[in-house]
Amino acid sequence: MSALKRIRKRLLLACCLGLLLQPLQAAEPPAQRDGQHDFDWETGTWKIHVKRLVHPLTGSTTWTELDGTVVTRKVWGGRANLAEIEEDGPSGHLEFLSLRLYNPQAHQWSLNFVSSNSGILSVPMVGEFKDGRGEFYDQETFNDRTIWVRFTFSAITNGSGHSEQAFSADGGRTWEVNWINTYTKVSDATDK
Repeated sequence: MSALKRIRKRLLLACCLGLLLQPLQAAEPPAQRDGQHDFDWETGTWKIHVKRLVHPLTGSTTWTELDGTVVTRKVWGGRANLAEIEEDGPSGHLEFLSLRLYNPQAHQWSLNFVSSNSGILSVPMVGEFKDGRGEFYDQETFNDRTIWVRFTFSAITNGSGHSEQAFSADGGRTWEVNWINTYTKVSDATDK
């Protein structure tokens, strides 16, 4: 082998070793979407129609229906909001609050519910919006069993929206929808 070929071979080997010995640069994670205004669509006064499964996770197919009003106000410039929900149906008058809080570090929302009957905040559901759909999850006790709970928002427009609650007793393999909300906007104002 000629001296020139040996020099080229050594240079090629040195370059390859130099590349191998350079520290690997970690790929930058994709920038997370700022979702602090994901619930702005719901600000205002809405009529709500509710379908509720009477006995979830029992195989029951008996539903009841309620009608009511939702009034949603922005808090902290949209990084939080408070929804007041009043519904009337066969079992009487129901009142709920839903406090939604945005975590700017995690880019996620927590949904916190409370009924006027209990006065106790629920376990927060945590999640986010992607492509116009919000998905939120928690783990709760229902009929002495630990289950997963999913709450979704979808079909959102300037004048309408849809949300559902579903339970899973098998770790999320299957889901049973047990609460369906259909929203129709009445006004952008937050007065009842």
